[in-house]
Amino acid sequence: MSDSFATRASLEVNGRTYRYASLAKLGQRFDIARLPYSMKILLENLLRHEDGVSVLPAHIEAVARWDPHTEPDTEIAFMPARVVLQDFTGVPCVVDLAAMRDAVVRLGGRPEQINPLAPVELVIDHSVQVDAFGNAGALDLNVKIEFDRNKERYGFLRWGQKSFDNFKVVPPRTGIVHQVNLEHLARVVMEGQKDGELWAYPDTVFGTDSHTTMINGLGVLGWGVGGIEAEAAMLGQPSSMLIPQVVGFKLSGRLPEGATATDLVLTVTQMLRKLGVVGKFVEFFGPGLKNLALADRATIGNMAPEYGATCGIFPIDAEALAYLRLSGRSEDLVRLVEAYAKAQGLWHDESTPPPAFTTTLELDLADVKPSLAGPKRPQDRVLLGEVQQNYLAHVGPLAAGRKPKKTAETADFANEGGATAIGNPANDLVNGRVRVEKDGINFELDDGAVVIAAITSCTNTSNPAVMLGAGLLARKAVAKGLKAKPWVKTSLAPGSKVVTDYLEQTGVLTDLDRLGFYLVGYGCTTCIGNSGPLPPEVSRGIAEGDLVVASVLSGNRNFEGRVHPEVKMNYLASPPLVVAYALAGTVDIDLTREPLGIGSDGQPVYLRDIWPTNKEISDTVAGAVTPAMFAKNYADVFKGDERWNAIASADGELYAWDADSTYIKNPPYFDGMTMAVGSIDDVHGARVLGLFGDSITTDHISPAGSIKKDSPAGRFLISRGVQPVDFNSYGSRRGNDDVMVRGTFANIRIRNLMLDGVEGGYTVHVPSGEQLAIYDAAMRYKAEGTPLVVFAGKEYGTGSSRDWAAKGTLLLGVKAVIAESFERIHRSNLVGMGVLPCQFRDGENAGTLGLTGHERIDIVGLQDGDAREATVVATAPDGKRTQFTVTVLLLTPKEREFFRHGGILPYVLRQLAARKAA
Repeated sequence: MSDSFATRASLEVNGRTYRYASLAKLGQRFDIARLPYSMKILLENLLRHEDGVSVLPAHIEAVARWDPHTEPDTEIAFMPARVVLQDFTGVPCVVDLAAMRDAVVRLGGRPEQINPLAPVELVIDHSVQVDAFGNAGALDLNVKIEFDRNKERYGFLRWGQKSFDNFKVVPPRTGIVHQVNLEHLARVVMEGQKDGELWAYPDTVFGTDSHTTMINGLGVLGWGVGGIEAEAAMLGQPSSMLIPQVVGFKLSGRLPEGATATDLVLTVTQMLRKLGVVGKFVEFFGPGLKNLALADRATIGNMAPEYGATCGIFPIDAEALAYLRLSGRSEDLVRLVEAYAKAQGLWHDESTPPPAFTTTLELDLADVKPSLAGPKRPQDRVLLGEVQQNYLAHVGPLAAGRKPKKTAETADFANEGGATAIGNPANDLVNGRVRVEKDGINFELDDGAVVIAAITSCTNTSNPAVMLGAGLLARKAVAKGLKAKPWVKTSLAPGSKVVTDYLEQTGVLTDLDRLGFYLVGYGCTTCIGNSGPLPPEVSRGIAEGDLVVASVLSGNRNFEGRVHPEVKMNYLASPPLVVAYALAGTVDIDLTREPLGIGSDGQPVYLRDIWPTNKEISDTVAGAVTPAMFAKNYADVFKGDERWNAIASADGELYAWDADSTYIKNPPYFDGMTMAVGSIDDVHGARVLGLFGDSITTDHISPAGSIKKDSPAGRFLISRGVQPVDFNSYGSRRGNDDVMVRGTFANIRIRNLMLDGVEGGYTVHVPSGEQLAIYDAAMRYKAEGTPLVVFAGKEYGTGSSRDWAAKGTLLLGVKAVIAESFERIHRSNLVGMGVLPCQFRDGENAGTLGLTGHERIDIVGLQDGDAREATVVATAPDGKRTQFTVTVLLLTPKEREFFRHGGILPYVLRQLAARKAA
C-alpha cells in the first residue's frame, strides 16, 4: 500500500491505537477544507487504497484539486467498505458466485478463490407478499406462505451463508434491508486489520437496491449498484467512476404544523428533478439540519434515486451520534465515530462553513406543504388540495374507449356537492359504477376508488414521526367512529420489529388494527408489487366496469404496473395520509375541504379534525422509542426463527445444482469461456427488438411482479410441471435465467411504438410482420442469426437497480441500446453485461430521425471500444438509408476493458483464474 503524500497518522480512542489516512496531513498541500463532505470521503478512500495500479497519486491530486464547476472527465477507482443485498437481487448474486466457483475450477483455479473479500450482508425482505390482510392472523399466515413459496431459495441462501466467507444472512420476518442497515448494520466508521495494523476508515457501502442511499442520512456514503457491480466489489474489484459534481442543498427553518418528512422529501424530489442531478452527488447543509431528526434525513436520503442523484448525503454531527446511541450502538463505537470525524474534518456543527458546491438549491422547511406524488411517477408532486384535480386530469386518458373524459365542470360541481362514500355523484359517468357485495356488505365501486391503502416501504416505515403520526390519526378516527371503506385493502408492513414495539407501547397499534391496518409482514410489500391479490369481489367489479382505480401507499415508487396490475393510478403519501385515504375510500375527493366520512354522532368528520399536532407526535416519539428496543430486536439478528433453521441446505464449496429446479439454475454467462479476451466489434445486420419512448424504467424492462399463465414464462413453468397457483413472482425466481429471460420487456404497461396502441411485451418480427411476444421474437431472431438493438427515449432504465434488466437484455440477444439518456445504474449494468449503451445527439431521437423500428441497423466505427462516437446506418424496407451519429457510453478505460472481456464477471473470473494459486 503506497503513501505518496505521507498521510499515515494515528488516533487514540477507547484505549486503542488506530492508523488512518489523514486528510489534515494532505491539507498541508491542498485546500481540503473547501471540499464537500462526500468528496472528502472519496479522497480518503483513494489515499487508503493507493497501489500504483488502480489508484495513482494523480487520482488523489485530481480529487484534492476538485473544481466544482468542471464537467467530470477524470476516472477514479472507488472501493466500498462493505456490500448489502436484498434477497430479490441477492439471490442472483449468490447464484453468480456459485457459478463462478464452477467456472474457475474449469479454468484451472480453486473454489475458495471465489469468496467475498469485503463484508457482505443479505437481508431477506422482498419475498413476503400481502396475501392475508385485515385480521390478526395475517402476519403468521403471510409468513407461512412466504416460507412455503421460497423454501428452495432460502435453502440456497443458507448454503451460501455456510459456504462463503464474509457472508451473512438476515432471515425473513426481521425488517427491510435499508432500515436494518440504518438501525443495525451500518458502522459509520469501520475498523479492521491491514498489514498487521488496526485501521479506522469511513463506512462506505454498495447495495443491490437503489434505495441503499437511505444510509446517507447517517453520514455513510453509499448508493445502489447493479448486482454485477456489487459482485465485482465483493471480489475486491474497485468500481470505476468519474469524479462527480456535487450539488449543495441548503435547508433552513423547521417544518410547519401539519407537514411531515414525506411531504418534505416529495418537495425535495421535485426540486432536484427539475434542476437535473443525474450522476451527481447531492449534499444537504445549512441551519435547518438541526431541526431534522435522523429518521427525517434518512427519508430524504432514501429517495435519491427518485430525484436522480447518485447519493443524497448528510454529514456526521451531534444528531448522528444521538441516533447511534438511540439505536443501541456501543459507546465505544460512538466515541470512535466522533473522534474520527473530528480528526478528519468530517464533523459538522453550526460553526462549519459551507463547502464549495457545483450549484446550490435552497429550501425553507416552513414552506413545505402536505403533498402526494402521482399517479405514476414519484417526482410528480401534487398538493393535498389538488389531488382530486390531478385525478380528474388523468382518469380520462386511462379510461379512453370506455366512456367520455371527466370535465372541469363536473369537477366544480363535485366540489360544490361534497363527497359520498364512493366518490362524487357528479362524476358518475356512463357504465362507471359497479355494484359489489363483499362480506355481506353492498357498495358501489367507481373510478377513483382507493382499493389499496398500504403503509409500506423503507422510505417512511423507518420514521417514528410519520408512523406514530399514522397511529395517532387512527386513534382519533376510531374515537370519531370512522372506518376504512370495505373495498380498501389495508396493510401495515413495518420496516423493523422496533417499529412494532413502539406502536404497541403507545397503544396505537390497536387503533390501526381497528381500521384494518393489521400487521401483514416485515419487508418490502406493496411498494415493490408484492401487494397480493385484491379481494375477488373487488377484482370482478374492476373488470366488469373497466374501472380506473387507485392505490395510496407510503412507498417511494409508483411506476406503471408496479403496485398491482389492476390498479392504474398510484399515489405516494405519508402514512397518516394513507390512513386518511383508506377512510375516504377514493382519490376523487378534496381532503382539505370535504369530509372523510360521517362520525358515530352523525356529524361530518374532516381530516383537520383528526390530524395530530406536531407536538403530539414529537411528545409521543420522545417517550416511545428507546435503545432497549433496538438491543432486544437485534441481539440475534442473524440467527432466525424455527422455520428458518429447519430449512434443509446443501453443504460443500461447490453448489449441487438441481437440473429440475425452476428457482435456482447455473446461468449461461460462463458457458464455453476460455482465458482468451475478445474485442468490441461493429454491429451489422441487426433488427430492432423494441422502439420505446421516454421514462422506460427497470420495472418495464426487468421481470417483476406476478407471472401470467399465458406468458412465455408461464408457459415455460407449466411445461416444467409447475401449476399457476405455484408460480410465485418473477422476483422470487431471479435465480433461474430460463424464467427471467422470458419475462424481460414483458411488463403489462410497456408500449412498443412499433405497434399501434398495443400495451404489453410485444413486438413485430421483421421481415415477416408477425406480432409476437418479445421473447418469442428474440428467439426467432436468434435462430436466424440476427443481432438485435433497442431504441428508446429519455431516462431509459430509471428505477430500481435490477440487474436482470441488463441480464435479460443480453440473453435476448440485444447487442446495443440507443437512447436519448440513461439512468446511471442501468447504463453501468448494461456495460457490466456486455451490452453497448449509445446515446443520440441532443435533439435527436428515433422519432425525429423518422425511424419506425422496421429498419436493418448497422453500428460502425467502434474501434474496439476506443471511439467516443459511432455511426448508425438504418436501412428501411424500401432501401432508404438514414445515417446518424451516437455517443458511445463506455465512459472509462476500465469499462472498455470490462466490455472486451464480455462484462465485469468474466473479467474478474479471468483475473482470479490467472493466479491459479496453489
